[in-house]
Amino acid sequence: MSSHNNSNIDIGFEINQHKDYQRLQVVTLSQELVEKFDESTSQYNVQSIEYKPFLRFFIANCLNDLTHNTLAEYLSNTLNNRSTGAILLQCNNLDNIYDNQDTLIDLNIRLSTAISHLIGLPNLDSMSGKFYARFSVKNEDNSDSYLRQAHRRMELHNDGTYVEEKTDWVIMQKMLEKNVDGGDSLLLHLDDWKDVSKFHNHPLARHDFQWGSPSSKNVGYKLRHPIFLDDDKDGKPMMSYIDQFVEPMNMNEGLYLYELGESLENESNTYHLTLPEGSMIIINNYFWVHGRDKFTANKNLHRELLRQRGVFAENID
Repeated sequence: MSSHNNSNIDIGFEINQHKDYQRLQVVTLSQELVEKFDESTSQYNVQSIEYKPFLRFFIANCLNDLTHNTLAEYLSNTLNNRSTGAILLQCNNLDNIYDNQDTLIDLNIRLSTAISHLIGLPNLDSMSGKFYARFSVKNEDNSDSYLRQAHRRMELHNDGTYVEEKTDWVIMQKMLEKNVDGGDSLLLHLDDWKDVSKFHNHPLARHDFQWGSPSSKNVGYKLRHPIFLDDDKDGKPMMSYIDQFVEPMNMNEGLYLYELGESLENESNTYHLTLPEGSMIIINNYFWVHGRDKFTANKNLHRELLRQRGVFAENID
């Protein structure tokens, strides 16, 4: 789909299937669209967007208006489409327009905020106390989870396993990076996981496991839920799993989790995606699992990420 619809109106973005991975849809925002969006919203800095929640919907509406009200519908339809459910969203030539790093980061935060509020409503991120979280990956890290640890693979998982809020979707935006080799995003659609039926039909598939989290997550409770949630409307699996925060209580639970994790990590259909700087990946959190490959050691390694996760508009209570 080009940036011109059937009425020959320029909607400001192009849609293409990823050249190596047909499930992934690539949305490219034109330079002109981004410049108009920046012009329409630049009076609202990041602090004002954090302090005034209604501004987040205002800037989202600005972006959708600039696409002749086509972008929100496309995002929603694609993320709810079982055969796709994943979008790589990128912008043309941003580095040529914005040579100031702080200005570029400010624009990226506004842009991802607009995207998230076209999809639905982000959850409060307990790590940051905001509707989004920013974090850095550096060569050395002593954190209590794998999120910021550069030299090990972050295994395939779903987000939101240890919180009460529903987590329909996840946005992961690469704000900037320097001296980076490796660290590819890992993506696996549940329908491409060869062993999914084995685990989906297992007696423990709908067993209520206990889930907790380390202190950095700022979540003061544990909860119980199954790994496989209610199936989708076509009877296909929906999953909420992460290896690090599930707490098995007996041998049967532990061995089921071990075998499931081994299967995911050895799945040959996992796709390795090099995410361009300034772009974001948006996925349906319940039928995709994601992770990150390890980085090559470099004492000057630095990657700055932004994450949002939340509910679709139709699921807001």
